[in-house]
Amino acid sequence: MHPALSIIVFTTASGLGYGLAAVLGLGLLDPAAISTKLAHMLALALIGGGLLSSTLHLGNPQRAWRALSQWRTSWLSREGVMAILTFVPLTLAAFAAIFQSRHLPAAGLAGTLGAAVTVWCTSMIYASLRSVQAWNTKLTPAFYLLFAAAGGALLATLFATLAGEVPVWLGLACLVLLVAGWAVRIAWRVRAATEQPLSTPETATGLGAIGRVRLFEAPHGTDNYLTREMGFRIARKHADKLFAIALCAGGVAPALLLVVAMLAGGRGLAIFALGLATLAHVAGVLIERWLFFAEAKHAMTNYYDRRAT
Repeated sequence: MHPALSIIVFTTASGLGYGLAAVLGLGLLDPAAISTKLAHMLALALIGGGLLSSTLHLGNPQRAWRALSQWRTSWLSREGVMAILTFVPLTLAAFAAIFQSRHLPAAGLAGTLGAAVTVWCTSMIYASLRSVQAWNTKLTPAFYLLFAAAGGALLATLFATLAGEVPVWLGLACLVLLVAGWAVRIAWRVRAATEQPLSTPETATGLGAIGRVRLFEAPHGTDNYLTREMGFRIARKHADKLFAIALCAGGVAPALLLVVAMLAGGRGLAIFALGLATLAHVAGVLIERWLFFAEAKHAMTNYYDRRAT
């Protein structure tokens, strides 16, 4: 599948924003601290910026509102509806923290639950597609949720440290989420690489009984929407190198820097380590999300005989 930059930015930024909003909604940070107020603003900015980025991938962005009407059958529509509904408690919680220095438990909890459901709806847009076998698994929503939670916990740890304390318990929770998220992502990739394809050129054409099907002539003589959006290919050796970079940047480096921050004697060193950990994690997730699309094979490519290499 074509790794569109707008969708990569959307899933990364909104996931990070919803993860941070979920932690803030639980009231784990001091609402009177300046850093907590900034955290609320950053969460809303990441969510809003991510959602706006997603519209850039639409053929007619001005008609995006119509997608909201199909919530009964479309995960894309459900995501849009949940994103709008979740903005209400998130905004109320942010207003109370920024202007009144207090935490609203009801609004916070509603925002946390809404954030989790919205990220889940986003992941189900891909997990529900049987035409892309690599995505069609419960592991897809699992690592989407874990990455959002890990990124949110990492940012929350940074903002809590800025407020004057190094929350070891939050850092430990972030470590667990990072390990779990990347463990699921690795399992997802192993499954995608080793599972036998359900759809092949033989099954797609119904000629499997005759023997191996080979392409005699391409369906199209020139490049088109199908080949651009669903026929993207990346060499396995390059994909492996990129995934190793994503794992090191998004998982290993943040985990090590988290340990440094928790063991640091001074708050300055802890803040520096957590800042680097956050930047590394975002970079790693961006690469991971690019690979999530680039390595996925759509069943349509069977008609172009683009077998895995």
